[in-house]
Amino acid sequence: MKGRPSGYEWTVRGKEVVITHHGVVGAVLRGATAHQFVRDAEHGDQQLLMARIMTRGTTPPRSSRASVSR
Repeated sequence: MKGRPSGYEWTVRGKEVVITHHGVVGAVLRGATAHQFVRDAEHGDQQLLMARIMTRGTTPPRSSRASVSR
């Protein structure tokens, strides 16, 4: 990815988060993934977060997920 990501938008639709890129739906997050996305988006770079989700699927990047002890 070159330069800073742009053109992404997200909206909450019921219990889902819909992520679009230049008006085209690219991901729909549900449940805990949607909840975590909203928390991450409120405190981080929204464009970068959405770009990562769109290029890697609907799972948020490992660095934005809560740590899980195993």
